[in-house]
Amino acid sequence: MTAQQNLTYDAFVELATADSSIVGLVLKGSHAHDGMTTKHSDHDLYVVVADGAATDLARFAGHRTAELDLVILPLAAFRAAGMPGFERYGLARAQIVLDRLDGGIAQILADKARLDADEAFQDTGEWLDAYANSLYRSVKNDRDGHPLAARLDAADSIRFLLELLFALDRRPRPYNKYLEWELARYPLPDWDANSLLEALDRITTTGDVSLQRSLFASVEATARRAGHSAVLDAWGEDLHLMRPQ
Repeated sequence: MTAQQNLTYDAFVELATADSSIVGLVLKGSHAHDGMTTKHSDHDLYVVVADGAATDLARFAGHRTAELDLVILPLAAFRAAGMPGFERYGLARAQIVLDRLDGGIAQILADKARLDADEAFQDTGEWLDAYANSLYRSVKNDRDGHPLAARLDAADSIRFLLELLFALDRRPRPYNKYLEWELARYPLPDWDANSLLEALDRITTTGDVSLQRSLFASVEATARRAGHSAVLDAWGEDLHLMRPQ
């Protein structure tokens, strides 16, 4: 086994901290979410290098073992990471191990955790339409005697619904693994976390059309208050099929 394969998280942090070209260390994943680690959890670490600087630690680029995954990148690339993209939530909830920018790394993470107002409004409209589309297909398939298609569309709708609800609060959607963790610590305004999770569980399991319609009624009211009536009204009379009967 090579020295790189033996590299531990603590040993690498010590190396990076001693290297003045490293301006930030950011830990994401299970170790950044209290209570979510298991015996299988590795350390996912972003290593932020000052723009234009060279570092001997570049030899660890792409390092990945059961103990430690490293992403080594310049500061400019770190600012752009997940903006937009799948990494945004992971970085939004990451923990700072080293910040040599007098809070600059912390500010970058804070920016990732909060969607710009215009960005959030646009995203919300798009996710709302996608949610309505899958919901409509689900209830229509149930009506027309296609139960498997109805359940699959119901499950699809939940993905869009979660994107929508978090965008309404100007937050990136958490990964499924961290959904319950996120809602327990950072509830969505106007939504009871336990009731919402129970509804999501039942809908994805059974495709319960009555529950889908009831949930849609709450989503419709929330979306209209947020200024998205035009997206909903574009569905015309099809809204009647989505609403409680």
